[in-house]
Amino acid sequence: MLPSQALLPAVVFALAALRALASDTFLAAVYEHAVILPHPTQEPVPASDASALMNRNMDVLEGAIKEAAQQGAHIIVTPEDGIYGWQFTRESIYPYLEDIPDPAVNWIPCTDPSRFGPAPVQERLSCMARNNSIYVVANIGDKKPCNSSDLSCPRDSRYQYNTDVVFDTQGKLVARYHKYNLFRSETQFDYPKEPEAVTFETPFGKFGVFTCFDILFYEPAVVLVSKMQVDTVLFPTAWMNVLPFLTAIEFHSAWAMGMGVNLLSANTHNTTKAMTGSGLFTPEGPAAYHYDSGTEEGRLLLAELSAHPRLSPTYPPAINWSLYAATIKKFPGENDTFSGAVRKDIFTFRELRRKDGNYTVCQGDLCCHLVYQMSNKSRDEVYVLGAFDGLHGSLIKYHWQICTLLKCPSTNLSTCGQPVETAQTKFEMFSLSGTFGTSYVFPEVLYSRVQLAPGEFEVLRDGRLKSKRGTSKPLVTVTLFGRLYEKDQPHPL
Repeated sequence: MLPSQALLPAVVFALAALRALASDTFLAAVYEHAVILPHPTQEPVPASDASALMNRNMDVLEGAIKEAAQQGAHIIVTPEDGIYGWQFTRESIYPYLEDIPDPAVNWIPCTDPSRFGPAPVQERLSCMARNNSIYVVANIGDKKPCNSSDLSCPRDSRYQYNTDVVFDTQGKLVARYHKYNLFRSETQFDYPKEPEAVTFETPFGKFGVFTCFDILFYEPAVVLVSKMQVDTVLFPTAWMNVLPFLTAIEFHSAWAMGMGVNLLSANTHNTTKAMTGSGLFTPEGPAAYHYDSGTEEGRLLLAELSAHPRLSPTYPPAINWSLYAATIKKFPGENDTFSGAVRKDIFTFRELRRKDGNYTVCQGDLCCHLVYQMSNKSRDEVYVLGAFDGLHGSLIKYHWQICTLLKCPSTNLSTCGQPVETAQTKFEMFSLSGTFGTSYVFPEVLYSRVQLAPGEFEVLRDGRLKSKRGTSKPLVTVTLFGRLYEKDQPHPL
């Protein structure tokens, strides 16, 4: 018997839902938000002022969420500090914080807003997700009371955490993550007592979530990917770009490729702080990205991604990162090296004096090997091959092994390692490899004016980062970032 006319819409909806559940892909979105900032103050503002500022930012985020949902997005990530900014002391941020419960309580703030006390921000985010049938990822502040029986309780009798929250399509709180690796200026927040590995399941894959600086450390980043086997990482960030290696799009794309997962990276946008660069990154390279240091506008990005990238026929094979480089013998003139600083890291450099050649340079346990051919070498441009094997960072130090083909800002070799965004020289080919002591290596190519090179390079199974053809744009860097997590200094806790 045919269904009645009244049942047809329900049948169509059910079939569409089944197709969605069976889909091997999903539509993801990230929003780079030009955050409306508070006036800097050492003292707390009235709660009404804090609420007004957060609602102004959430008005913008809600517009992006609605637009993403209308285009069919299943999930959207918004930036770290995207609701209230970052100009705070421990005291002045307090009016912006809410008590965020454990997701195990099974709570929909949109329909039951007062269950855990005042939570207007969580209520509004929950309603954005529920009203638009989309997963919403946001970064807010959590407060938790403590007392003298807790020996680590701060003097003001509360913990304050930099926190990511995730609401599902019904508006239910399904994930809460407390940032474990705080950047040096985040004195308004506390470290959680233990690192958290936060995951949740959806009809379109298994997700993990962490925040900004966390991406550089074993906990939680590697734990989520290697041990928890997530398909996609959600990544709210407030990333200050640092050339030549740590621009947002450059490192985040490299990390997704090196770890073999999707990374949904949503950055804040503030050109005075050099904050820009968001993207939807996959194991094969960027599906979509945005980098804009010239305007103060936000940007919504969408892309269709594999729900289970490890099952994809194009999933990159396992790589032995030191296999090829370990076979290379030292070349004449290898001692013709000099030292140069990339910020505070002292690299060993070697100038590429010919338009083509084989070069090797070593530092510590790392030897880097380069084969290259330039196609239109500019006379006033100098390139070097560089190696670094050591600790990087200030408050929290972590161990890098870096091989890089790098353009210098000028013909003066003392400038090599300093930031440079533009170039004129293209390369006919390049092949970069290193004797890495780790399996965690992140490959990236950066073109002039901070542009990525999707589809123009590959990583061979023997660890060579190689161009597929001549570079289509002038080259700034070719880099392999290795992380020796076991050599890191202890966490500040």
